[in-house]
Amino acid sequence: MRRVLTTLMILLVVLVAGLSALVLLVNPNDFRAYMVRQVEARSGYELKLDGQLRWHVWPQLSILSGRMSLTAPGASVPIVTADNMRLDVALMPLLSHQLQVRQVMLKGAVIQLTPQTEAVRQSDAPVAPHTNTLPDAAEDAGWSFDIASLKVADSLLVFQHEDEEQITVRNINLKMEQDQHHLAAVDFSGRINRNQRDMTLSMNANVDASDYPHKLTADIQQLSWQISGADLPTQGISGQGSLQALWREEQKQLELNNLNLQANDSALKGRASVVLSETPKWVFDLQFDKLNLENLLPPQPVTAEQSAERQETTPPKQMRPVISSSIDQPDYNGLRSFTADILVKANTVRWRGIDFTNVSSQMLNHNGLLVISELSGQMGAGHLSLPGLLDVRKEIARAEFQPRLDNIEIGTILKAFNYPIALTGNLTMAGDFSGDRIDADAFRRSWQGQAHVQLSDSRMEGLNFQQLVQQAVERSSNVKAKESYDSATRLDDFSSDLTLNRGELTLDNMQGHSSLLALTGKGSLDLVKETTDTRFNVRVLSGWEGEGPLIDLLKETPIPLTVFGKWQELNYSLQVDQVLRKHLQDEAKRRLSDWADKNKDSQSGKDMKKLLDKL
Repeated sequence: MRRVLTTLMILLVVLVAGLSALVLLVNPNDFRAYMVRQVEARSGYELKLDGQLRWHVWPQLSILSGRMSLTAPGASVPIVTADNMRLDVALMPLLSHQLQVRQVMLKGAVIQLTPQTEAVRQSDAPVAPHTNTLPDAAEDAGWSFDIASLKVADSLLVFQHEDEEQITVRNINLKMEQDQHHLAAVDFSGRINRNQRDMTLSMNANVDASDYPHKLTADIQQLSWQISGADLPTQGISGQGSLQALWREEQKQLELNNLNLQANDSALKGRASVVLSETPKWVFDLQFDKLNLENLLPPQPVTAEQSAERQETTPPKQMRPVISSSIDQPDYNGLRSFTADILVKANTVRWRGIDFTNVSSQMLNHNGLLVISELSGQMGAGHLSLPGLLDVRKEIARAEFQPRLDNIEIGTILKAFNYPIALTGNLTMAGDFSGDRIDADAFRRSWQGQAHVQLSDSRMEGLNFQQLVQQAVERSSNVKAKESYDSATRLDDFSSDLTLNRGELTLDNMQGHSSLLALTGKGSLDLVKETTDTRFNVRVLSGWEGEGPLIDLLKETPIPLTVFGKWQELNYSLQVDQVLRKHLQDEAKRRLSDWADKNKDSQSGKDMKKLLDKL
């Protein structure tokens, strides 16, 4: 046992002595010019190493440098700068004049992918063949150079495409290991803070760089992210997924295939691609199993009544600062800078409390002209279609839509857009509307258009037209009506022509019918002030007790009914007395006319006839 321990100690002493001798005999600065030449020969990039190179023995043999920079050919700004760089090297190859770098580690690096750091090719420079591999320089004979691993810690990435806004990625941690065939395994994490939003991102990927820079392929097996901040849901957006990415340098094309992503409770599959030309050209083909927009979009603004209630119980929320870059920007300005062909399908979509199924959309954007040739889906037992266009090529945006609704529950729509109208029924509508912004508030205030609407099995809570008329008749005559406790007006069918003009909704040619009543009328609704002024002519067809001439008259005579005031505090005015008075007058005239006819030979009969003719 003692001999074994003695032998191990001797080997340890020899190893330490060998390392010490290597450190003393081999000067790492001898590798400086060699590394610079190798980097330039193999990539064309210029490597600068400031300060002296020095050995670092424990826990592994490494070469430490001071500040370093890496600059592309012809670029005005280095693409990579770092205050410290560590090269982990293999010991045994050094004995045979080989510098084998196992790992390059940069800490606190700044990586800039901007137009200023891109390589600039001279106009008269020769173009290398696609399969070209540059040979080693003659003076490097006897040495070999290899890098198997790269590690970047606590670093910063600045990305900018042409003249667009810069994106800064902080807290970057990157580890990449590659083999002799340039197949690499990559682990990455970072954080982006922009426009008061914070995003953390991490991924694991297998990268094929065997044909780089002509082609680069990445199989991203695990991707996760979390976003929180301004104009996002309260809980933020988090998710994970996988995809395959392919970059083609000559075409400047990025392809994203086999997309399989989840964000909160929404799930996405499909593919996308973009050609980064002067005007980027996007193509999307996406399928959602479930798309819950309520968990992906910021909360909807509350109504005035809800806002007042919240202010009574909670202190007002401090408004966030306005982002200066978005000031005075035209609406939907981003659509002008690219073209896109978009195809989206979804099994289920939830938005504003409404559940849609079998949603299909096809859109084409051409530098600010967004044509929505298809936007359709099922809503309950009904179907809706919303084709249209959005034109933002001029300073003021213009939107045009042609909604087609078939058997859609109107109560669900009114509730979704915070209209306090207690109306239910199956809506069928065909219309044509236009405006300058696509949102609910703009539709209330500034949109215009016409439509024809039909309602079946409708029910309007709060006012029972039949009951109002019958109660008024009972108070003014001896006619009785059957007792009714229903507080709503029911119609089997209702139709009207609708005109919208900047918040004023006009209803013409209103017609409604049920077994109890029939009505016609016209009126208007103020969508901003939430008031109405409508005039109906109502005939109550059923619900009377007994029979008689007056009841027959009431069934055939329209009773004027005016409904006005705020939607939640409606008032009404009935003109039953005028109808009954006219009935009495007509009855009196009929009886007097009969008497005059019977006594036409007498002077009294003749006088009565003259009097009736004057009335």
